[in-house]
Amino acid sequence: MTALPRTVRAASVRAGLERNLGAVVAAPEAVIEPILCTLVAGGHLLLDGIPGIGKTLLARTIAQSVAGEFRRIQFTNDVMPGDVTGSAVWRPDLGRFAFVRGPLFANVVLADEINRTSPRTLSCLLEAMESGAVSVEGRTLELGRPFLVLATRNPAEFAGTFAVPEAALDRFLVRIGLDYPDAAAELALYAGQDAEARLATIRPVVDCDQLLALRAEVEAVQVRPAVAEYAYRLVQATRAHPELRLGASPRAALAWLRAAKGRAALDGRGYVLPDDLKALALPALAHRVFRRDGATAAPLLGDLVGATPVPL
Repeated sequence: MTALPRTVRAASVRAGLERNLGAVVAAPEAVIEPILCTLVAGGHLLLDGIPGIGKTLLARTIAQSVAGEFRRIQFTNDVMPGDVTGSAVWRPDLGRFAFVRGPLFANVVLADEINRTSPRTLSCLLEAMESGAVSVEGRTLELGRPFLVLATRNPAEFAGTFAVPEAALDRFLVRIGLDYPDAAAELALYAGQDAEARLATIRPVVDCDQLLALRAEVEAVQVRPAVAEYAYRLVQATRAHPELRLGASPRAALAWLRAAKGRAALDGRGYVLPDDLKALALPALAHRVFRRDGATAAPLLGDLVGATPVPL
């Protein structure tokens, strides 16, 4: 692997990640930007969509762009909590049980098809996402730093899937829905190089220490009172809307602001603009608000974004 510079700017990370993603998958800017914001803001990412449209390929490209330890968990209905966190195994050479770490002990974890596993197993993943640690046999074990979960989910109506609880969805900083590629992108896919071959050419653009330094910069980005009030007015509108049974919580609003800080840092700014919040409202909030009729809240949320006055 080519040595990375000791320091790195957010702009160079953005350019490198966009280059890597563009080389492997045909993803529009509306998909790529929330991914970059999640990476530098220190959140976790959920990719939704039907099988075969490149969710796993996209997640592997992100993982390969970070020079850290990568592990993959293929969730099925027979995966047990110990398969995720690790378990104690008998070591004859030691004459005792020793703990063998599971795939969660990595910097980047690809959690494939999270809604194909049982709620009990999923809870292990959620604990790790929330606290950066897991509880095993009465001990609390710290995970890698940084720790990033890239999860994929199939549509709920597909066979063999479990419903993902609202509290579980809230653990993801952003959720991105992937659809079929447009005609030009799909035709280029048919005529182009094999995806695995393209993925093999990807090189890391940031290492773990650099990513942690970028996340510290994101934490320092300022949210001015007028911008905070704009965010408050929008989340209040979700709570008051008659078609929504569950509006955005304070934690949802904080996650939204955190993603917006990531966007500001990637643009080289030390402060959040209303445009940052508007650009990330759907990826950061649509999976955290729920309609009474069970339909997706994204269109309704888009209407609320358009109707909420923007501070000058």
